[in-house]
This record gives sequence, structure tokens and C-alpha cells, in this order.
Amino acid sequence: MKVGVDVMGGDFAPESVIEGAVDSLQHLSAADELVLIGDINTIEVKLKELNVDPSRFRVTATTQVIGMADVPAKAYAQKPDSSIAVGFRMLKEKEIDGFCSAGNTGAMLVGASYTVGIIPGVFRPALATILPSVDGNNSVILDVGLNPDCKPDVLMQYGLLGSVFAKYVLEIQNPKVRLLNIGEEESKGTPAIKAAYDLLKEHPGINFMGNIEANSLFRETVADVIVCDGFVGNVMLKQTEAFHHIYRERNLKDSFFDRLDFENIGGTPVVGINANVVIGHGVSKRKAIMNMILQTYAVVHGNLAEKIREAI
Repeated sequence: MKVGVDVMGGDFAPESVIEGAVDSLQHLSAADELVLIGDINTIEVKLKELNVDPSRFRVTATTQVIGMADVPAKAYAQKPDSSIAVGFRMLKEKEIDGFCSAGNTGAMLVGASYTVGIIPGVFRPALATILPSVDGNNSVILDVGLNPDCKPDVLMQYGLLGSVFAKYVLEIQNPKVRLLNIGEEESKGTPAIKAAYDLLKEHPGINFMGNIEANSLFRETVADVIVCDGFVGNVMLKQTEAFHHIYRERNLKDSFFDRLDFENIGGTPVVGINANVVIGHGVSKRKAIMNMILQTYAVVHGNLAEKIREAI
């Protein structure tokens, strides 16, 4: 299993990315190969500094970098030898099985849409993230930022995409799907949400259990898949980050709140495209990079893209 890592992407790249890649080796098997994509001199110098044998990695040299402030589509087109563009090209040509980056999110989405492409039949890809519960289980919530305004059929399909993710990545059989809403009653919500409710209820491949309110999130697992549009999902995600930030500022200690830390989650898979791609937080440091890489291996191991093709 080969996973490519964008060494040049992120606020603390390339040093933190290389450090996280080195840390991930202890969690990988001998059959797993990590491909570092970026400036070869920087990679070699950092590995030497860390006293790591370069042969533990495969290195693909690039000469350009898409910065965090670059205009995504323009930069992707004008920098074909950037670590992001090369990573997606390798992904498309099957040289790697998965690709991850904490770099320019827009450029990653451009590469996902226009290089590897959207799975035929998928209305809109989504960003999915893990939502931990106090009982020790995990749910998946989508979308968390890619599509801020979704039609009912898109929300219905998110239930299907999320079910595939939950089954093959989280290993949950017959996952329970719920729609994030302002009330549990079927009559609640906007016209789009109420229409989505009807479509989810009627779909034979979705184990739909009705609405879920935000005050039921993070508690005992009542849903394995939570469906919402990207506007609501992103607000929920950022609010979670804010609470975790306050918790850390006050030096509070609790194992559950540690699971809300984005560093422990690692990254956000893009579901609905023809390849396995994970996007990390731009401020990712060593630990977050390691977990982004490990999450990418989990997505590849679950064969997520192929399973979604089969489901669609």
C-alpha cells in the first residue's frame, strides 16, 4: 500500500510534515510504503537531522510550491511541478494508492475534482470527519465545508456516502443514519431538510433513523452517520474546535475532550471522488501530520473510493 504525502503543504511545512512522516513509520507494516513528495534537498537534510535512513521512504522530487495564500485553480494550473499537482498526477496514474496534504485546501479540491475526477453518479463530493462519542465510539459527519448549500437529493446521497465510509473505514455494520435538524420531529426544518428527510426515509440502501438535534451530538452513539450541508457542518466543526481550545487554555484534563483535538483526528477525507484523498488542517504540526497519514492508510485499507463506486 503506497501513500503519497505533500511535504511542502501547511503552515509548518516542510519540517513538521517530515517529522510526522517519520513518526508514522512505527505504526505502518513492512508492506506499506510512504512516498514523500517535495523538495529533495530539504527532505534529505531533514531526514539526516532526524537520523533516519532515507531508504525508509520513497522520494519524488518537485520544484514548485502552492502556497496557502495562492489562488487555488490558478496556482494548480500554473505550477504543474508543485507537490500537490504531482501528488494528484501520481494518484491518477496509480503510482500511489492515497494522497494527503495539509496544504492549500482549495488546490487540493481542484486536484480532486479535475485530476482524479468525481465518481460517476455522485452529485457532489463531500468532506467527512470523525465525530467521537463519550461511549468510546465514533460517528462520521458530512458535509463539513465543501458544499454550503445542498439540495435534498445531495443530502440524501450524503447518507449513502457516509454509510459506505462508516461500514468500510469505521467497520460499522448497517450504520444508523440521522439528519441534523432543529428538532427530532419529521415536520421540523427548512423545505430542503424536510424533502431530504423523505428521500432518506425511502432509500432502501440507507438505514435512516430520523432527525438528530445538535444537543445529542457527542453523547452515547445514537447515529453512526450524521448528514448536514457544508455550512452547518463547518460551523459545528469550528465550534467544536473553539470549545477544545478553551478546554486546553484552562489546563483541563479529560480523555474524551482529547479525542476532539484535530491533531488526534488528523484530517478530513474527500468522499465521492475516484481516489483516496485526505486533507489536513493548515496548522498541522508533527502529531497531526502523523495522524493524517495514518488516517489516509485507513481510508485506503477500507478501499473507500471503490466501495462508493459500487454503492452508487
